[in-house]
Amino acid sequence: MDVRTLMQQAVINHADRECVVHGDRRLTFTQAWDRGIRLANALVALGLESGDRVGVLEDNSIGAADFYHGAAIANLVRVPLYPRNGMEAHVHMLSHTGCKALVVSDNYLHEVEGIVDAVPSLEHLLIRDDGYEQWLSDQSDDLPEIDIHPDDNFIIRHTGGTTGPSKGVAYTHRGWLAAGRDWFYTFPPVEPGDKCLHLGPISHGSGYQYLPTMLAGGCNVMMDHFNAEETLDVMEQERIGYLFMVPTMLNAVVRDNTARGRDFSGLKCLLSAAAPIADATALAAREVFGEVLYQGYGQTEVLPVAMMGPKHWFAEVDGSEPLRACGMPLPFAQIEIWDEENQPLPRGEVGEIVAKSDGQMSGFWENPEATAERIVRGWVKTGDMGRLDDNGYLYIVDRADDMIISGGYNIWPMELENVISDHAEIVEVAVFGVPHEKWGETPHAVCVTTTESPGVTEDEIMELCSERLGSYKKPGGVTFTSDPLPKSPVGKIRRKDLREPFWEGRDRRVAGS
Repeated sequence: MDVRTLMQQAVINHADRECVVHGDRRLTFTQAWDRGIRLANALVALGLESGDRVGVLEDNSIGAADFYHGAAIANLVRVPLYPRNGMEAHVHMLSHTGCKALVVSDNYLHEVEGIVDAVPSLEHLLIRDDGYEQWLSDQSDDLPEIDIHPDDNFIIRHTGGTTGPSKGVAYTHRGWLAAGRDWFYTFPPVEPGDKCLHLGPISHGSGYQYLPTMLAGGCNVMMDHFNAEETLDVMEQERIGYLFMVPTMLNAVVRDNTARGRDFSGLKCLLSAAAPIADATALAAREVFGEVLYQGYGQTEVLPVAMMGPKHWFAEVDGSEPLRACGMPLPFAQIEIWDEENQPLPRGEVGEIVAKSDGQMSGFWENPEATAERIVRGWVKTGDMGRLDDNGYLYIVDRADDMIISGGYNIWPMELENVISDHAEIVEVAVFGVPHEKWGETPHAVCVTTTESPGVTEDEIMELCSERLGSYKKPGGVTFTSDPLPKSPVGKIRRKDLREPFWEGRDRRVAGS
């Protein structure tokens, strides 16, 4: 099966139901599909052919839905760009995927000035400005006859680029459908008329929920920015059933003074994923929203592979710490823990998480060397350090390259971050290793506080860690700030950006005792 065929079936079955909402604009399935057909015809008229890559730089909007549908109808491969990236990253993503066209919202036009000259393959720049609606209505509404095979490429998403230039990960129609199926496998069933809220761009994690919602007759509600109180308003007013939040968003929402006392009775599933979640955030979210919280684990390269709902996340299980887990292996995924020689480790031991799923990548786009490093014997190496316990809970200990070795002891930043974030005055925290004359390295914590003049002290944070984890794991220093921590385009905290100043003047970013 291919995406276009199943989308068209959904349009036939749910023609007059709401399909897409953005602000005051509401489209039925028929209206949304008509707009997608018109955009597909416009792209084909430019000379674009099945399998050609088309970049897009946009926020969530009706236009974003148009492009999602239109690209599928014309069998063009979407290459989403990330608004927080700079020109260099945009050029890289478009160039190495050989994009022939770029669709850009007019609010991002300044970010791509001169990009046509910088990308040799780029032939067309389509600007979604005030003339877009009239331009779209002028296009043909005849469904283009285009052959689509399940193994044709559907989308190329890019990795976060934390270890070098971003790598393209291509999904086929078959792979994208499998990923969506597995994503929703443990969720309460989506029923016609249910609504899914997209806070982050559908080019990112939230986009995995767009297609499954549509295929089931649900409505995708789009927000083009994140604000905690506005999010709560929309959740309540639209009776949102499903949504995806990275932990930083969830943390902001549950700390909002207006969160409690609202009517969230329509909510079936609130998924938090893409980064580790602090215990305090998870418990506060459960208090606000009830027994609807789900946590999942996967990567752009292989997903989803682990998931757990409220009954498992907040359970008391002998031999396990569910609150610290990131999920349990899904029925259609495989997970193992490997040592440095790529051999499986026994249950309970810490090593690299490796996984297989029907939604995994076939390889990095035109990068066989990187592919060979990440796919071994059919398994995708995640680069995350973790363990599986006897009850099937998966724990992420940390990224392999974020480990701190202090006096010969391995210290994982997330251990400290979980403890520090329990403090009432700490909103966000990042821990990383810095040079230490005696121990080689020592943890340092950067804490975002609730006020510019916090009452919490460095000694208080150190004592909290010492009591909970042992004195050898406490931070050697603490920095307080009221500014948000730097984050990647997908909302993950950039520890390396915070860490770099402490290592200036050194030719290596590790130190021994």
